[in-house]
Amino acid sequence: AGSQCLAQGDAKNGKSLAYTCSGCHGIADYKNAYPSYRVPKIGGQNEQYLVAALTGYRKGERNHPTMGAQAKSFSAQEIADIAAYVSAQKTAK
Repeated sequence: AGSQCLAQGDAKNGKSLAYTCSGCHGIADYKNAYPSYRVPKIGGQNEQYLVAALTGYRKGERNHPTMGAQAKSFSAQEIADIAAYVSAQKTAK
């Protein structure tokens, strides 16, 4: 049955939770120090993708020390809230 129950995100709460995200993801052409790569823009990203990515970091299925630490500090509902807020933002140019 591939029906999956997803938490409904509260974008208003997600806005306050996503504040720290802009420190890296909100800077034009920001590059990570090591290993060096461009940090992706997340504004306007697909909501389900954001939930899946943050959940993967939270569970340790995705490996990035900073993202893992951030995601582990959030509950599943908070991740849904962040995804609801971030996905509703305009895609950065």
